[in-house]
Amino acid sequence: MELGWLLWGTAVLLLLHVLMELSPTVNFALRISFYCLLCLVSSALAAAACLLVNGGRTVKNMRIIRTVVRSFKYFFGVRFEVKGLENFKVEGPAIIVSNHQSILDMMGLMEILPDNCVQVGKKELMYMGSVGLIIYLGGVIFINRKSTSSAKMVMSEVAKTMVAENVKVWVYPEGTRNCTGDLLPFKKGAFHLAVQAQVPVIPVVYSSFTTFYNPKTKLFTSGKIKVEVLPPIETKGLTSDDVSDLTDRCFSTMRETLFRLSGRPS
Repeated sequence: MELGWLLWGTAVLLLLHVLMELSPTVNFALRISFYCLLCLVSSALAAAACLLVNGGRTVKNMRIIRTVVRSFKYFFGVRFEVKGLENFKVEGPAIIVSNHQSILDMMGLMEILPDNCVQVGKKELMYMGSVGLIIYLGGVIFINRKSTSSAKMVMSEVAKTMVAENVKVWVYPEGTRNCTGDLLPFKKGAFHLAVQAQVPVIPVVYSSFTTFYNPKTKLFTSGKIKVEVLPPIETKGLTSDDVSDLTDRCFSTMRETLFRLSGRPS
């Protein structure tokens, strides 16, 4: 009986391997399913560790989460080439802005996440089971993207908190995932926040994933991601009148860097 189950199990695994080799759609579906399962299981385990070590919601839990997520790259054959980490070493708080491509961004985020840094995310993330629990425990700041007034109130409180508690805040200024190999226009919330708190903006750029990950073509293989942390952009002395120019400057710099890292003409 046990031999029969072993043979059936081996046959199923061989069939799945053959299908993955022959069909990009099957390969994509299986790898995405495994990624989601890995997120759920590792989040549950990390949540237990966070509660045992730190007792509840705190940015300190990001160290535990970072350690766990950094192991994901080995499952999917993703390699990182990172430059400019010294640019995170600014005194006091800062706003970190980066491009937002796919659900794989979490691996890129945790690969370089500095200490005492929290992210801003949509409130719907809280309802994603163990994933929602772990990002809550990590101190992620949730905003309601459907309510402009609510989001502005939250960001105003964030400005006060990050100065008082000396934390960095990570924001995706595109506002949504964008796996086109280009940037979407930036929303101004992160830049208003930086000017209001008079803290520097640190741009972070990840090369395009499209050579190894593309949901439209069902592509998901191993690959290399180039990451560059750009020099901080100071905001001291700037006012709300300067936010549009600050946003445009940051967009242009990050777009140029994205094209360079991705090996495509600007």
